[in-house]
Amino acid sequence: MNTRDCDTEQGTAADLPCETQSFDDFDLHRDVERAIKEIGFETPTPVQAQTYDTIMDGRDVIVMAQTGTGKTAAFGIPIVQRLDPKDKGIAALALTPTRELALQVSKELSAIGKYRDIRCATVYGGASFTKQVAEVKQGARIVVGTPGRVLDHIRSRSISFAQVGLLVLDEADEMLSMGFEKEISEIIESLPKERQNLLFSATIPDDIRRLTQRYLDDAAIISVSGDAVAAKEISHFVYLVSGQGRQRDMVRILEAERPDSAIIFCNTRDETQLLARHLKSAGFNADWLNSDLSQHDREIIMARTRKEEIKYLVATDVAARGIDVSHLSHVINYSFPDSLEIYIHRTGRTGRMGRQGTAISLITPQDIGNLYYLRLTYKIYPIEKTLVDDAAEARNTEIDQLIALRQGFGAKLQQGFGPLARRVIQDVYAERIVAGLLGAYFDQQMGAALATAPQQAEEKPAPTQAKPKTAAPPRKDRSARPKAQKTDKKRPKTDPSKEKPEKKSNAPDTLDTDTPLEEIFIDAGRKDGLRISHLMQEIVQITGLPRTSIGKVRMLTRSTFITVPEDHFSTVLKAIGKIEVEGRPLKAEPSQKS
Repeated sequence: MNTRDCDTEQGTAADLPCETQSFDDFDLHRDVERAIKEIGFETPTPVQAQTYDTIMDGRDVIVMAQTGTGKTAAFGIPIVQRLDPKDKGIAALALTPTRELALQVSKELSAIGKYRDIRCATVYGGASFTKQVAEVKQGARIVVGTPGRVLDHIRSRSISFAQVGLLVLDEADEMLSMGFEKEISEIIESLPKERQNLLFSATIPDDIRRLTQRYLDDAAIISVSGDAVAAKEISHFVYLVSGQGRQRDMVRILEAERPDSAIIFCNTRDETQLLARHLKSAGFNADWLNSDLSQHDREIIMARTRKEEIKYLVATDVAARGIDVSHLSHVINYSFPDSLEIYIHRTGRTGRMGRQGTAISLITPQDIGNLYYLRLTYKIYPIEKTLVDDAAEARNTEIDQLIALRQGFGAKLQQGFGPLARRVIQDVYAERIVAGLLGAYFDQQMGAALATAPQQAEEKPAPTQAKPKTAAPPRKDRSARPKAQKTDKKRPKTDPSKEKPEKKSNAPDTLDTDTPLEEIFIDAGRKDGLRISHLMQEIVQITGLPRTSIGKVRMLTRSTFITVPEDHFSTVLKAIGKIEVEGRPLKAEPSQKS
């Protein structure tokens, strides 16, 4: 393999210009030049300048470049330049990890090919199968899609890829980290052997190397940034936090930093909603984005973010994958990622196209190891900043008190006091009156808390005793207390036989236990973002079966098992294959226990 590196710190390969001054050096077709000028491209970015000649020569290429460096145009311009509008059939296929990114790439390729009449079709899960086929039949020369849906079309033979001469794997490391390796391999095996392969990735982990060794032929490796993956204009900072009260810490950081705009990344979907709700209560213009939202709602949130109507977007990695926000000033890691590659993807969303950018991370004691490896592997040395100061503590207390007041009184107006409240607001001593009322209210709350604290300590049972489920009897009825304790101690001896039926009560009561049952294995679990409620809702909707006809669901970390009657086994098995989680279709098969 040939390696070409254009990192200003490490020097430049003699046979490769690091920067092309003009698109005129590409000798583009006039219709392509017209299109890119209309889009707003003035000069090629480094990744575009370095890859153009190699791609035009027909060689396989591995490109290491960050998100936001102009990668789509880097392969889009040469593809459109090479295609003949008079030819028919799909000539190029581009795979992306998410539907959002597929739509984004398709939109840009369509804009580049606008005046050459090079059409692009987008295929992804959750959209109409028939409409996608119709879009391709209207004369699409390029297809952009997610691996799961592209594979569906290949297996059903609804779209022919027999003439594909060029394959693009965009964000390849992300696709593999999402578990698409088998799908990608099956897609590649079904394509013509004589083709050009272009692989774009921010990092080159071991699974990428295995894929390239298997399918790429003498590929040229073009590294835009070498080991210093983060752009120089991005500043990296960390705040050391305990991990407790992290939402309040996030409020303090936003008050201290005051970002113009930011994506706040969380590791889980629950975190996004909880944090966004807390930020809204604290008065920030924030909203959340994760895969729990419908595709329509996700597109609305993304459009509002691009229009700068949302200042702080709280999102998971997968949901934010297709968002291209050029004005983003900050990326904040509310939860520090487990993978360094994910850190690179996140921080690559700020400081784009030479703009200033800032990456901030909340670091707990559990994250110190990952922070160390970030420094060691990518030579990124975040600056530690101090979180707590007296002014911030005071502001935080005020915010907590305001949230408590909103929760206590925001739902409805206290009956009969509306007119008086309006008079108080207009009174010349309004501030003093309100301050006095607030002081009395919070003093009363504190007094109530102190009054109940000793009683709770007395009522707390000894470690060896079972905690009573009902309130303790009055003190004068002391004779009843030992008897209650004895009853509680005896309960475990008499109740074990009753506990087993309660554990099995997950299955509907109406499920006929005399009917032969079979078990289905699903290759996803809690860590993959799968939820039992969502899974059952989808199965019921697709099959039309009542919920009571499906038995016990047992979800593990990376797998799920469903028990169903033998009569419904094949119906439910097929239905599960049509369900997607985080943009990836589920795979189901008979359990080995069946």
